[in-house]
Amino acid sequence: MDLVAAQKLWEPVPGWLNTASYGLPPKPAWDEMQGALDDWRVGRTSWEPWDESTRRCRAAYARLIGVPVADVAVGSAVSQLVAPIAAALPAGTRVVLPEVDFTSIVFPWAAHGHDVVAVPVEKLADTVDSSTDVVAFSLVQSADGTIAPYAEIVAAARAAGALVIVDATQACSWLPFDGGLADAVLTAGYKWLMGPRGTAYGYYAPELRERMTPSAAGWYAGADVHGSYYGLPLRLAEDARRFDISPAWHSFVGSAPALELVEEIGVAAIHEHNVRLADRFLAGLDKAPAGSAIVTVDVPDAKAKLDRAGIRAAVRAGRVRASFHVYSTDHDVDLALEALR
Repeated sequence: MDLVAAQKLWEPVPGWLNTASYGLPPKPAWDEMQGALDDWRVGRTSWEPWDESTRRCRAAYARLIGVPVADVAVGSAVSQLVAPIAAALPAGTRVVLPEVDFTSIVFPWAAHGHDVVAVPVEKLADTVDSSTDVVAFSLVQSADGTIAPYAEIVAAARAAGALVIVDATQACSWLPFDGGLADAVLTAGYKWLMGPRGTAYGYYAPELRERMTPSAAGWYAGADVHGSYYGLPLRLAEDARRFDISPAWHSFVGSAPALELVEEIGVAAIHEHNVRLADRFLAGLDKAPAGSAIVTVDVPDAKAKLDRAGIRAAVRAGRVRASFHVYSTDHDVDLALEALR
C-alpha cells in the first residue's frame, strides 16, 4: 500500500509527536475493536472470534521480524516475556546491558540475582567477552532514539557464547532488522505497532526454550487450548505457545489490523518516511541528522512552548523527545519547529 494513501486511515490531531509513548490506531483497527466492544456489551457472540485476532497478531509479528510463527509467544508486557528467560539462568549469570535502557529489559535480570554490568550502548559489543553469559538491550533506546549496533553485538555475543536478548519495542514496524539473529526478541504492541495497551510478543529460539520453564502456564498454553480448561495431566504446547498467557481479547482485536497494515505499507517505506521527518526536525533546529525515528534536542522552556502550541511530545529533564511515525506529516514538523523556535 502506498504510504500517502495509507495515511488517510489515521485521523490524528496535528502535533502528535509521541509514538515512543503510545501509537495511534488506524481506522480498520479502531473499527474492529469498536465492533468487538459492541458485541461484548450485549453478549452477541462468544469469545472465539475475538481470539482469532490473537492468531493473526502472532503470525503478523513473526513475518515482520522474520522468524517462524511456531517460535512466537504472546503476552501482555515485555518484562513478563523476559522473566522466564531470567528465571531459567543460574543466579550470578553475567548480563551486559545499556546503562540507561528501559527497565523492562533491565529489572528482570536484577530481580533474579544476576550479575548485571551496565555500559553505554555504543560500547556493548566491546564489553562482551568470555565472562559474558547474556547481552540484553533495546534495539532502539527509549530515552533518546539511539540505535544499537545490532550486527556487531550479535557477532561479539556469538564469539563469546553469550545469549542475545532484544527488546524491539521502540523499533518494530519502522526499523528493518532480522529477529532470527537473536535468541529472543520481545516487543510491546502499543507503541510503534499501534495496538491497544495489553499486547506483547516474544520470539524465543528453540534452543533457548529448552532451558526455560513455562511457570505462568495456563489453559491458553495448552497443546489443545479447548481441551486444557480443567485438571491434570500437564499438556502444554510443544512450541513457543507454551509460554503464552491468556490474551486480553479486545486488545488483540484492535492490534491485528494495525500489524497487518504495517505489512501492507512495508517496514522499509515506513523507515524512510519516519527518518526523513525526524532528520528534517533536527535540521530545523540546526542539529545533525540522527537516522532514527526518535530524536532528542535541548531547548529552553521546551515544555511550555510545546504546550502553548498544542504539540504533544515527551519532555525529559528539559530535553524534547520527538518521535515520528507513519501518520506524522511535514505539517507536524513545521508546527513543532515554530513552537520551539
